[in-house]
Amino acid sequence: MNRLRRLGIALLALALGACAHLSPQQRMQAGEYAERAQATEIECPENACVLASPLHDLGAQAVAASTEAEPRHAVVLLDRGQDALLARVHLIRSARRSIDLQTFHFDRDDSGTLVLDELMAAARRGVRVRLLLDQLGGLTDPKLQAELAGFHRNFELRVYNPVFEQAKIAPLELVAGVVLRFRDLNQRMHNKLMVVDGQLALIGGRNIQDDYYDWNASYNYKDRELLIAGPVAAAMVGNFEAFWTDPRALPAAHLADVAEVLLANQGPPGRPRLERSERVLAMEAAAGDSAAVFERLSPLLLQVGRVDFYGDLPIKHDEAGKSRDDASRALLELLEGTQEELLLQTPYLVMSRPARQMFRRMYGRADPPNVLVSTNSLAATDAFPVYAMSHKYKRMYLRELGFEIHEFKPFPLTAPIDLEATGAELPDTEAVPVRMGYRGSNGPVPLKRAGVRIGLHAKSMVIDERIGVVGSHNFDPRSADYNTESMVVVHDVAFASALASSIRNDMAPENAWTVAPREKLPVLAQLNYNLGKLSEKLPIFDVWPLPYATSFELKPGCEPLPPGHPKFYECYEAVGDFPEVNMSLKSVYTRILTAFGAGLIPIL
Repeated sequence: MNRLRRLGIALLALALGACAHLSPQQRMQAGEYAERAQATEIECPENACVLASPLHDLGAQAVAASTEAEPRHAVVLLDRGQDALLARVHLIRSARRSIDLQTFHFDRDDSGTLVLDELMAAARRGVRVRLLLDQLGGLTDPKLQAELAGFHRNFELRVYNPVFEQAKIAPLELVAGVVLRFRDLNQRMHNKLMVVDGQLALIGGRNIQDDYYDWNASYNYKDRELLIAGPVAAAMVGNFEAFWTDPRALPAAHLADVAEVLLANQGPPGRPRLERSERVLAMEAAAGDSAAVFERLSPLLLQVGRVDFYGDLPIKHDEAGKSRDDASRALLELLEGTQEELLLQTPYLVMSRPARQMFRRMYGRADPPNVLVSTNSLAATDAFPVYAMSHKYKRMYLRELGFEIHEFKPFPLTAPIDLEATGAELPDTEAVPVRMGYRGSNGPVPLKRAGVRIGLHAKSMVIDERIGVVGSHNFDPRSADYNTESMVVVHDVAFASALASSIRNDMAPENAWTVAPREKLPVLAQLNYNLGKLSEKLPIFDVWPLPYATSFELKPGCEPLPPGHPKFYECYEAVGDFPEVNMSLKSVYTRILTAFGAGLIPIL
């Protein structure tokens, strides 16, 4: 262990050699350069050119109609990536006083460039903009951060938990971080939140990245977030403020590599304006048409009453902080109140110990509720190590926790994706796009023909068709122990029904495989089960070749049936443990991690 630590110290010294020479005076000088460069002019004083917006007006209307005893909220369920991007850009343009944006990933692709430019334009017209990014995936270019640090007095950028106090981690620094500061490196701000004027918010699972808005030609996420207008936004602002003022959130100019850029240029280096793609120009134009935006989103609008916000605080990352804080604890308590049916959607089906214990209690009731789980298949996921651990414990999920599991297909037939927006080649010349998937002249055309793969990234739950939950919490050990998370709980039957319909669509046979026990082997069924269970319990060498469960496809002409139905095996065909995954490195790695990777569960 001492030898390993000495190696880590050597790597750390080598990795940080370039920035270790910066003195406190130099860092202070870098901050002064940035501050002196900041513009102070307001292009639009007193909101003279603010975009009038019926969508923005929902915030003031909901707050005015609310009382402490009877809060009122307007909510819009944003399942489609293009709707979510349109709503985000439009709300930024309609902001009058403030925008607080907190996110895990923020890329410099089309969607990231569009959102960043809109935030900067809002600052120039007089809106106070605060952008809080997690270090690992948030605009990690030191030159860009230096430019933003000196952009405008109304624009502030801070970076949460920057390991080694830098914007960007080099490969050697990452190795040193794993060896010396493993827990710090893994303590990430996973929250995704944008609050406008303290009255409207976007919250859910989407980052600022093309993959979340149907703008990737090969792989996109099927995600979900809510636009919420009303008094609950004040609690979100309070949670954001806790992160913004936490010592871990450093102004960009205080980061060593950003400070070096500012010192070298005696101010910001300047950022050349990137050429706009046609789709960015089209989105800019669409976001400026308030009537059209409201017409497009108003069919998704619901008026509801009580909405609760739960968010972890940065103290979760303190040495003496509780491992599981507000969001995780509230989620477990809420789910344990399920009486009849729980719909649970998570991209990564790896349960924390408290979650497993809670589900065992539920399944042990005299009349346990049905628990239906929507998650990724290996073919759909972007995180095969996590799937390996999900695969390892399928027997436990089915037999001991009572789950009914549906794994999302990589080319679902009715996923709510805008195929034209991806830029992929269309399936055929006669195909006509529809809101749900893509349909040709002879019927449905699979996304596979266009080469666009889809993976689940939504984190949502519906309790007894009366309470809906949407947020950033993956319901896994990482969300419980390492990341900070946030979510909203909507107490409304109509909303819960709409959310349930969305999740059920993702579990439909055309969009997902059903995971169920294999057909029993003659004579050897019990022996196979016992050996598989024993193999599962082993932390290593889980190599039993016939695991308890596998994936099933609904046969043509049959109606969907739950596993356990007497006619299930008549109507479903086994399609293997990893359908639509060839014997490639991905499947081999998954088998290896299933056998040897149980120790990774706490950080997955």
